[in-house]
Amino acid sequence: MERSTGSNMQIQGQRTQSTAIVKVQQEPSIKIEPTVGGQLLRKLFQIIFFVQLFLVSILVIVLTIRGLIYAGSTDSFHPKKWYPPLLVSTASAGIVSFIWQSITFHCPSKAIKAVFWFTPLLTCAVGVLHILIGSPLSLAAGTIAIISGVIQSLYACWVNSRFDYASKILTVSTSAPPYNTTTFVIVSIITCLVYSSFSVTGIGGATATGTSLDIVFIVVILLSFLWSMQVIKNMLYVTISRIRYMNFACGVDINTRAAFHDTVKHLVGSVCIGSAIVPVIGTIRGSARAINLVAGDNDEFLFSCADCYSGFASTLITYGNRWGFVHVGVYNKGFIQASADTWEMFKRVELISLIDSDLTGVFCFLSGVAVGSICGIVGGTWELIIHKGYATEVSIYAFLIGYFMCRIALAWQQASVSAYYVSYAENPQSLRFDATIPVRIEQLHRFQV
Repeated sequence: MERSTGSNMQIQGQRTQSTAIVKVQQEPSIKIEPTVGGQLLRKLFQIIFFVQLFLVSILVIVLTIRGLIYAGSTDSFHPKKWYPPLLVSTASAGIVSFIWQSITFHCPSKAIKAVFWFTPLLTCAVGVLHILIGSPLSLAAGTIAIISGVIQSLYACWVNSRFDYASKILTVSTSAPPYNTTTFVIVSIITCLVYSSFSVTGIGGATATGTSLDIVFIVVILLSFLWSMQVIKNMLYVTISRIRYMNFACGVDINTRAAFHDTVKHLVGSVCIGSAIVPVIGTIRGSARAINLVAGDNDEFLFSCADCYSGFASTLITYGNRWGFVHVGVYNKGFIQASADTWEMFKRVELISLIDSDLTGVFCFLSGVAVGSICGIVGGTWELIIHKGYATEVSIYAFLIGYFMCRIALAWQQASVSAYYVSYAENPQSLRFDATIPVRIEQLHRFQV
């Protein structure tokens, strides 16, 4: 009887524990309430984002209808020659991006090496295509692309020794992807395909008439497109980073749908803020590091200017970095506060040098450039054959779509890496982490000595 009672109590305890785990998985709760000022700022950015999305959608519809009417009454614009290459390039972006994220997951080492060595070639190929087009704009774009390709190849040679660590950190952080990750990625890509195709129709409508005001409309649509794609990417980023953080830090598995529901319900404002800030600060910091390399320490004036600019960039990165998205998802912090907290934590455990030398962010960027280049080549070559006058703009639009599509497809892997770093920084002694980071830190210290 006592054994039976003890057994029943044990079973009941197991059921209670199981129920608790299921509850955590299905109903993850946001832990920290933001301040009133933070709530207002989030709400403001959320309202601005949805208002601009609504207004731009109306603009796109109007421009599309007007463009089709105009095309029917004149021979200056040919929808059948403008839309198909761009729409096919958009579809290609979705397919290639999904395949590439799958390759990256299953063969990270080969994927990293392939991106660093083949992206410069693809970028130069885009440059050659634009030079063949021959217009002033295409010549400028082609020159920039070729110079960029050369810089990428030199950079690949410079960071060649970091490839092994990049593949290790990518492998260990993505070894157990969240449940339904593939479905999540597919839905995100389909959403981007629909949104990109919708934006393209508006750009085509504005191109049909081609007035000065239409150029302004195209710029507005592109700016809205850039921000919206960043928001889509970072919504995925915040959701996955929260799931992976809870797994790394606590061993808890959170349901993907429930986590995404929390992101949509509570965190859209913070994501919109981060999506507007991070690209700008990232560009400034990247340029600062490039200027430091070029300036060196031979010229005192150049060195002092570069050092001043680098200090400015280092200050900015404290208040706007992609690792802050992890704390946004986990603790419901405002983006600026989350960025400052994570960066301060990295400083405290002396991870800044490791973070700066990590190649996963560069890998995702170059992957986007590679897919964008493929799409640009597809659309640009097609237009070069059927209507040379459209080739430059179609190639550029296709490149942008391909770039962002790939970044969104890879967002879950980059988010997993960020979650791994942040959870490690919070508790470096945890037995949940292997020796990947400590060994790399030791190597960096040895190189510095």
